[in-house]
Amino acid sequence: MAAIPEGYRDLLDGPVTVSLATILPDGQPQVTPVWADFDGTYIRVNTAEGRQKHKDMVARPQVTVMAIDPANPYRYLEVRGTVARITDEGAAEHIDALAKQYLGVDRYPYHNPAETRVICYIEPKKVHAQG
Repeated sequence: MAAIPEGYRDLLDGPVTVSLATILPDGQPQVTPVWADFDGTYIRVNTAEGRQKHKDMVARPQVTVMAIDPANPYRYLEVRGTVARITDEGAAEHIDALAKQYLGVDRYPYHNPAETRVICYIEPKKVHAQG
């Protein structure tokens, strides 16, 4: 497991929308802007079960997360990793915590009872920090 440099943790701890790259069934990469956080070991991304990024991470767990500093686009963190675990346990509470971080609200305003939220735990394998 690769370490996230302390000087770049703010890009995962603050409300920075990150780019999540997954691999489609045909091998083409696809990139989605997502909210994320870091629990000290894993980068955590929350999504709804069945969305394309979720299906990609289940089938092909190799991903890349790119966080670009909104104040300085030349300062960024690229993390190549593997999805180590996907779970619905605690996912509703996690999306509420992300909504607090990103929107300043206590509850995720787009909860959909027809969806099952999941947390995807990304294990950093290679880290590149710049700027």
